[in-house]
Amino acid sequence: MPLSTQDIKRLRRIGHHLKPVLIFGDKGLSDNFVEELNLRLEDHELIKVKVNAETRDERAAIVQALTEKGSAELIQRIGNIALLYRPAQQPNAKLSNILRYQNA
Repeated sequence: MPLSTQDIKRLRRIGHHLKPVLIFGDKGLSDNFVEELNLRLEDHELIKVKVNAETRDERAAIVQALTEKGSAELIQRIGNIALLYRPAQQPNAKLSNILRYQNA
């Protein structure tokens, strides 16, 4: 189900102060990176990923691949930072950025 404009605004507001939890680098989109991406999305629901790529087109392609492999939705991309969201099956109140910052 696509997110509404208000949901996206709320997620962008929450994600503004987050630090990147994953850094995509020279090793490419390995199985280990995808597994780590899925674990972080399940734990935090809303995460930032830093993508180190040479060109804008490469960054866009990598972010697209990350959203597909992680079954996540791209909330925002500014430069080399992507904000990804995927609702957790069982959200943990101590780890979920959505639950921790729901009043933001």
